[in-house]
Order: sequence, then structure tokens, then C-alpha cells
Amino acid sequence: MRFLGNLLAAILGSLIAFGILFLIFILFVSLVSSSEEAVVINQNSILKLQIQQPVVDYVGSNDADPFGGIFDEPEQGLDDILHAIAIAKDDRKIKGISISNNFLIAGIAQTQAIRDALVDFKDSGKFIYAYGDIFTQRDYYLASVADEIYLNPVGGMDFKGLSTEVLFFKDLQEKTGVKMEVIRHGKYKSAVEPYLSNTMSKANRTQLQELISSLWDEMIDDIAVSRNISPANLNVIADTLGGRTPKFASFSGLVDGAVHYDEYEGFLKNALGMDTEDSIDYVSFGDYMDYASGKKLQSGSDKIAVIYAQGEILYGEGNQNVIGQGIINRALKRARESESVKAIVLRVNSPGGSALTSDIIWREMELAKKEKPVVVSMGNVAASGGYYIAVGADKIFAEPTTITGSIGVFGTIPNISELAKNIGINAEQVGTNKNAIDYSLFEPLDSNFRNLIQEGIEDTYETFLERVSEGRKITIAEADSLAQGRVWSGVDAKANGLIDELGSLEDAINEAAKLAELETFGIRKYPKYKSGFEQVMEQLEGASLKSKEALIAEEIGVEAYTILKQVKSVMQQKGVQARLPFVLNIK
Repeated sequence: MRFLGNLLAAILGSLIAFGILFLIFILFVSLVSSSEEAVVINQNSILKLQIQQPVVDYVGSNDADPFGGIFDEPEQGLDDILHAIAIAKDDRKIKGISISNNFLIAGIAQTQAIRDALVDFKDSGKFIYAYGDIFTQRDYYLASVADEIYLNPVGGMDFKGLSTEVLFFKDLQEKTGVKMEVIRHGKYKSAVEPYLSNTMSKANRTQLQELISSLWDEMIDDIAVSRNISPANLNVIADTLGGRTPKFASFSGLVDGAVHYDEYEGFLKNALGMDTEDSIDYVSFGDYMDYASGKKLQSGSDKIAVIYAQGEILYGEGNQNVIGQGIINRALKRARESESVKAIVLRVNSPGGSALTSDIIWREMELAKKEKPVVVSMGNVAASGGYYIAVGADKIFAEPTTITGSIGVFGTIPNISELAKNIGINAEQVGTNKNAIDYSLFEPLDSNFRNLIQEGIEDTYETFLERVSEGRKITIAEADSLAQGRVWSGVDAKANGLIDELGSLEDAINEAAKLAELETFGIRKYPKYKSGFEQVMEQLEGASLKSKEALIAEEIGVEAYTILKQVKSVMQQKGVQARLPFVLNIK
């Protein structure tokens, strides 16, 4: 026993020593990094725009964190990207931008926002060129803003229109005996459709077709302006796969030529007025983002608070990937109570989630609106619960390619009674009162319990309609006609009165300033998330969630892991849900 005690003490001591050495090492790395020279921008430089990390609306890192960037997630904030492009527009040392994006990981609305910022950059008289070994549709949509676009002679291009896919699980449920009991309101609320059918309903197919068609129309309208090709001809090119090879892409006018990268650099040198033997001064976009972070576009003692709400809506505290009432309401309250904050902009990027949490946040928005102007800016998606928390704002802005609406609710309850019967499990319950016994996974769903849940669904739906009616100043009947779980693009949402204006986050901020009668103002961003270092310290005793997820994805494959995450998300849903009616992966 003494030996075991000494052994355990030695192991514990070693772990503590290792932890101390680890922290010293990290501190050393941090100090070395901070002592490096600042980013130097030479005259006649080209900004190399290459976004290789996933794009989120807001990273929310703590600038004072000495370990920032070491432990943090490999993501780039859309706000930081747009800020850097805006700084580059007026930077006399930056003469142009070279876009080099392969496999851009961003939503369509985020991509459109970056593209719009690049259009504004070009308005300064500076040039933009683009080069790709491979152009995905999203890559090409961004690159199409360039004055000239070039493709590798042995590269490839994807330009065929948008599509999406929905998985159905009805047969799987019947074969396994594991099923989801579903209760819903809204004929378009097809989040539960995969558990009820093996095929897509006509209503769901209609809304999906109209949604992706609206998004595609917006994309090709932008491409048409930049490439001087009519939308009709762009659709012909897509239908005939007229960009499938570098030769075809050049012939159809999608690109200006198929050249090797060294030849492409020759075009850049010509644009800079350089000799062919000279070297181009490139500035990496990551370095320029660091450089631009110390420069402000707006300043003033009066502030506009920009609060970022991104991710699924779940009851609880929330974090950078989850909207919880804790972190969002605390940010709203701080902004509301701050004397220097004169207006609030809520940036929403969410497919929805918990109806209860959505209403709690909606209430805090109402309290904020009584004190100062509140404007909403919608990102890639602001649907169902995401629309719920936005609907009470004084003004709502959405990108043309935003996915929004989905005003409807549903509930899902897992049930394994068939599986239990097949494998010989029988559950018996005892209770003191008629309704004391809770729902059991091992028993078929009782009609009385189903009716009780349906009653809750209907109450929540009616409350949702009331919030929409009040916020959008329409009747309950008008709200219901736009509801039923139907999703809309930003363009269609504007036509139907679900939003006020089509525009960017910057447009929403300017509207908030107008409502607050501000001529000069600074920006204050909320919330501040736990740093990567803090999260690592919390997880030292076990592998991080990210590490576990990466390991599982590597073992079973990305597609299988995506399905696993969807199933896990369904199993974690508690209470009535106001959620986007499908997991939408547009390709």
C-alpha cells in the first residue's frame, strides 16, 4: 500500500511539474511572439487575399490575452476581414489586391459581404486580380469581383447552380425501433419531416426550390455586373457546364485566360508598372489584419454597441458557437445601461433553437429598445428562433442572400419502445397521482401526453405570431400567412415585409447612428468570450471537445460525422423548438 501511495504521489508530482513547465514554455513563446517586429507595409505593395480558415461573424477574442492566437480556434472574423479591406482602401502603400482563394469556408451571405467590400475597394481606383488552381462556386463568386480572373491551365472550375440535400430517416426508425415522436405547427416546418416520411413533401420542395433559386439569382446578378455577361447567358453556361475546363471557362468569358502562376504575376507587375525582373511586395492578409486592427474607421466618445449572436439557440450561458440567454442578455443589459452607448446593433447568425431562450432574449431586446435605438443585422441565417430574437427591433437589415423567416415551432421526443420490446426490456412505472409519471422512452407515446405537448406547441406558435405581429406592425392573420415555418431569402423577406432593408452590418450601424442622431461615434463590440488559453486550462484534465470531434471525424469520415452531429443535436433539444426546418448545406 505504501508503494502504491508513493507511486501515486510521484505521478501527481510529475504531472504538476509538467504543467508548470508547459505554462513556462507557453509564456516564453508568447513573449517571443510579442517581441517580433510589427508588420511592415512597403510602398507599391499588393495585398494577397487568401482566407484559409473558417469564417465566423465574430471571433470575440480578448486583445489583452497574452496567449491570444496560440490556443484560440483557427477562425477568422468577418468583422476583422471587412475592417482590413476598408483600411486597405485608403492605404496609399497598397496598390491592389490579389485574390487567391481555394475552398473558401464561408456562408453565401458572408461571401457576399466580403465581395461588396471589395467592390467598395475598387471604387478607390485600385485594382483587383484573381487567380485560382481550382474555383469552387463560392470561390468564383468572390473572385468574379476582380478586374481580371485567371485559372490554372490544368485546373478546374465548378459553375453549375446551387443544390441542397435532405436526409430522411423513416425506414431507419422502423428497422431499428428507435424513433422520434414529433409534434409541430406549420406546414413548412419540415425539420421533423425526415422522421415522418421517406420523401420530400411538395410544400418543402417548393420552399427549398424558391429559396436556392433566389440565392442563385442574387449571385449571378452580381457576377453579371462584374463580368459583363447577362444572367440568362450565365444560366446557359451553368446548364451546359460551360466552365468545366479552363478552355471552356475562358471561351465562355467566366475567366480572362488560363495561365500559370508565374504568368499571372507578370500581369500583376504590369498593373504595378514594374519591370518583369522585379519582385512583388506581397502582404499576407493575416498580417494585414493584424496591422489594420490598430487602426479605427470610426471614433468618438459616443458609442454604438454591436452585439454578436451566432450559433444555435440553447438554454443556458452560451459561448462563441452557441446563443444562450446568459451571455447575450448580459451584453444587452451592459449596452443598455452604459451611458456612452447611444444605440445597439444586434448581429444575428442563427438557425434558431430553444423557443424559451428566444423569448427570454426577445424580452431583453424590448427592455433595451425602451432606452435607446435597437437595429438588427442578419448574417448568413436568421431563421425561426434567430428571427424571433430579431423581430422586435426598431429596424431590421438583412443581406440579399440571408436565409430568414421560418416562423414556426416543433417538438421532438425520442422513443425506443419498439427496440425495447425487441430486445426484451419492459419498463413499469409507479406514481402517486394521475399525471405524476413522466414520459418514458420505453413506452409508446400516450395520446394524453401528445395532446399536452401539442397544446404547448400551439401556445408557443401563437406567442411567436404575437411577437411578429407587434414587431412588424401587422395583424396576426398577416403574420400567420408569412409563417407556417416557411423560409425566405433576404430579397423575398424584404418583399414580404419581414425585414425593413437589404443591407450590410455597416448599413445597420449607420441606421442606428441616424436613429440616435449621431454624427461621429465609435464601435463597442460584445460579448467577450473566454480566451483559448482559459478554455485549455479548463480542459487540462481531459481531451478538448475539438480534439475528440477531430478524432471521431477522422475515424468515420466527414460526411458520417456530419450526420452524427445532426442526430446528437436532435437528442439535445429540450422543450419546444423554433428552429430552421432543415440542416441546409447549399453546394
